[in-house]
Amino acid sequence: MTQLTGNERAAYVQNMFTRIAKRYDLMNRLMTGGQDIRWRKMVIKLARMDNSASLLDLGTGTGDLAREAATQFPRAKVIASDFTHEMMRVGQRISALNFSTADALRLPFNDSSFDAVISGFLMRNVIDLQKAIEEQFRVLKPGGRMIVLDTTRPKKNILSPFIWIHMHFIIPTLGGLLTGVSEAYRYLPETTEGFVTAEEMASRMMAAGFKKVDFKRLMFGTIAIHWGEK
Repeated sequence: MTQLTGNERAAYVQNMFTRIAKRYDLMNRLMTGGQDIRWRKMVIKLARMDNSASLLDLGTGTGDLAREAATQFPRAKVIASDFTHEMMRVGQRISALNFSTADALRLPFNDSSFDAVISGFLMRNVIDLQKAIEEQFRVLKPGGRMIVLDTTRPKKNILSPFIWIHMHFIIPTLGGLLTGVSEAYRYLPETTEGFVTAEEMASRMMAAGFKKVDFKRLMFGTIAIHWGEK
């Protein structure tokens, strides 16, 4: 998988998420020990929303982040977008969110449309990271916030061997048992280890024009939340 680039990689990712859509949320709960629920609340808090806000959940999957935003701010305008239709179809069975098909590199929204753009485990999957950041900057209103929740390369520490075993053996085995698609969960450590560092992600956000950029590492340094303002 790591050798794929461009449209070939995009097609692979779309097909993979189509195949695991029905068990995607369950695997997230199991892989993170339920911590992803707390992380979603952190993302919405960092978005600094209110009931008059407009928010785009980009790469929404089944809509977990968008549902959290809509639950906290029921009168806000929340759009849940993804380029994998099956993921959104699963999400539609869970709740009546406003789902919209969107490519992170060519967002079908006008400039300065949203008060916040959030994403959960999207950015390591895009084929052009800088373009995806720039598109989110474009559709944000001045003063709007971008918040990114994703995996990140952990720094070497005493727990590194255990983290490696968890990512390369436990997660693919569990994913294979629950979804029948173990390759999808071999993809996770591959893309995590091949993704930019937390520091580089922050630098790329600043290069796109974001100010007040910062990040927080979670789960033994394997997860990071980044944020910045337009």
